[in-house]
Amino acid sequence: METDGGLLFFIKPIRNLYVMENSITDNIAESRANSFINRKIILRILGILLFIEAGMFMVCTGISLWYREADYIYFVYAALINVAVGCVFSLLGRKARNVVTRRDGYCIVAFTWLLFTAFGMLPFYISGEIPSVTDAFFETMSGLTTTGATILDNIEELPHSMLFWRSFTQWVGGLGIVFFTIAVLPIFGVGNQVLFSAEATGVTHDKIHPKISVMAKWLWTVYLVLTLASFVLLLLGGMDWFDAACHAFTTAGTGGYSTKQASISYWNSPFIEYVIAVFMMLSSVNFSLYFMCLKGRYKPLIHDDEVKWFFTSVLVLTLLISASLVYYNGYGVELAFRKALFQVAAIHTSCGFATDDYNVWPPFTWMLLVYAMLAGGCTGSTAGGIKNMRLVIVVRNIKNEFSRLMHPRAVLPVKVNRQTVSRSTISTVTVFVLFYFICVFVGWIVLMFLGLGLTEAFGVVVSSLGNIGPGLGAYGPAFSWNALPDLAKWIASFLMLIGRLELFGILLLFAPSFWKKR
Repeated sequence: METDGGLLFFIKPIRNLYVMENSITDNIAESRANSFINRKIILRILGILLFIEAGMFMVCTGISLWYREADYIYFVYAALINVAVGCVFSLLGRKARNVVTRRDGYCIVAFTWLLFTAFGMLPFYISGEIPSVTDAFFETMSGLTTTGATILDNIEELPHSMLFWRSFTQWVGGLGIVFFTIAVLPIFGVGNQVLFSAEATGVTHDKIHPKISVMAKWLWTVYLVLTLASFVLLLLGGMDWFDAACHAFTTAGTGGYSTKQASISYWNSPFIEYVIAVFMMLSSVNFSLYFMCLKGRYKPLIHDDEVKWFFTSVLVLTLLISASLVYYNGYGVELAFRKALFQVAAIHTSCGFATDDYNVWPPFTWMLLVYAMLAGGCTGSTAGGIKNMRLVIVVRNIKNEFSRLMHPRAVLPVKVNRQTVSRSTISTVTVFVLFYFICVFVGWIVLMFLGLGLTEAFGVVVSSLGNIGPGLGAYGPAFSWNALPDLAKWIASFLMLIGRLELFGILLLFAPSFWKKR
């Protein structure tokens, strides 16, 4: 017994050491596996997303059948292609580890937008409504990124299903394709915080629920309520149900696609203009604040610094432009205010609707609108641009730097909503804003190299990167972007994509270190 006990005295620690060593080895192996890009889970998720897009095509098929138009067959073809490719992706992704790393998340987000665009253009291209691959890709990318720039010069001639698909892409792209899937994928046993983080980089949504999937469902509920409310009011304003639905989609998504070539000015209705202007602004407010209102908490919305900055900016720009239109262009007071409010709201929210050609306005108003293009809407909304939260942080940090020159030893924190912003956040925001302007400058030079004028190149870059829609000069609200060279359209499409995903989400994939095994 003593011998056995003595042996156990030595054997047991050795056995424990062996088990521990194996455990460590397994953990290292798992860590290494997680550091690699999980191709199977990426393919599996992309396959599911293609099935979802096929379902969207079938909705458009129903619209076509309702209006007894023959183009339904093109959506059926597109849906079948999506299903076929989706099945291939799902088969390749079978037995995937249900783990999504941060690198996987960035890959899924980037490839989702590209795949949705590549397959989403099929109805336009197969039908011959947009016979050019470049133009079809551009139109679809502009839709899904809620940019609203179009190459079409005869929008009214499109079948109802094609018009519906244009508007529907902007509604789906509004809160983000990936953000939508965060609420859907758990049904298939897939869901991860990483996808949300990758799609919503930077200063974005407040976390209103511990589970990201639940939060996504709540925010989509708010999104749906805004869409339905605008739909009902547009019906009351004289639109038929089809036009009201399409414009409700593009208003809530701050996209700007219209069913008419003349955009909202087609109806010549002050009521419709005011309704759309109001809902463009409402859709540019952080959706999590609306959720808090539903819970009976109204103070966060009323006292939010970003919301105050945004609406103050809209009001000041509207009044300045209204005064100039009355003085220089001879507009009546109400007409000047309505046209100014609508255009400022459309540009500031990155929606892109138009009721007037601001190219004929006084030149100084163009610079005010350029500021609105750059600023965009609020974080956690469907709007594009730099976002007003970042501007608030940058301006307050600049103010503190001036104070530090006078009082070097003073502790001057940057506060937003009575909370101190960390130095790391300030640094990230500053880098983002600087990098945003670098992208504008580089894109500006490239487009000028391709033959665009100074004003036109600047307008196209700022509009594309900020997901605005109309630009300046020959690419302003009164014109389509069909005259752009093909290479310029691909560059603009790329700018739309990186602007929609907050720059770093896409550009990170071009870093060689991203693809290295760790």
